[in-house]
Amino acid sequence: MVQISLRNEADEVRQSSGLASIAADLSSDQRAFKNVSWGKAMMWIFLLSDTFVFSCFLISYMTARMSTTVPWPNPSEVFALEIGGTSFPLLLIAIMTFVLISSSGTMAMAVNYGYRRDRVTTAMLMLATAVLGAAFVGMQAFEWTKLIHEGVRPWENPWGAAQFGSSFFMITGFHGTHVTFGVIFLIAIARKVLRGDFDTGRRGFFTSRKGSYESVEIMGLYWHFVDLVWVFIFAFFYLW
Repeated sequence: MVQISLRNEADEVRQSSGLASIAADLSSDQRAFKNVSWGKAMMWIFLLSDTFVFSCFLISYMTARMSTTVPWPNPSEVFALEIGGTSFPLLLIAIMTFVLISSSGTMAMAVNYGYRRDRVTTAMLMLATAVLGAAFVGMQAFEWTKLIHEGVRPWENPWGAAQFGSSFFMITGFHGTHVTFGVIFLIAIARKVLRGDFDTGRRGFFTSRKGSYESVEIMGLYWHFVDLVWVFIFAFFYLW
């Protein structure tokens, strides 16, 4: 009888510990985000939702391209840049990609110096990132102007499938809008960093706790996401 009682108690202990472990597993997400600021958590949620949007756009593009019976334009010809009578395939796109990837490097350094509370260096690196982002948008505007001048429209283009124009303007335009807003916020936060708002805890938009440069890190999350999305656009749209 004593052995049976001890066995029953051991089973109850194992069962209770098992239930406790299940409850711990179900509540692990709450513990994971318990010490995360609302700003960083909301940025991650926004980036996740934006990932779904860009994924839908790229999947729709691939579906349209594979289902059309009309020949798809050759990106090497459509996006060629003519200099001195010589055509250079994808030259402008390569420069745009280099500029945007370089801006990701300056943004990473800005976050690093933000952790060190180096106010001037952080602000200068953020402004450098904004300049590179603005250069990217300017080159994208030049690319749009060139293609529109050559007859590309959302409903037609002179090189083949009509879906090419709508896919191009939708995907690159949506991404370019993200870069444009990123440049605006980079300038705004760089101004606050240079003014010392994060050191003094001055009240205002995008100002984190006194002594914390968390807003710089949150801006870095957004900017790296924009750069990563461009890598997929470059691979699927320009190289395929």
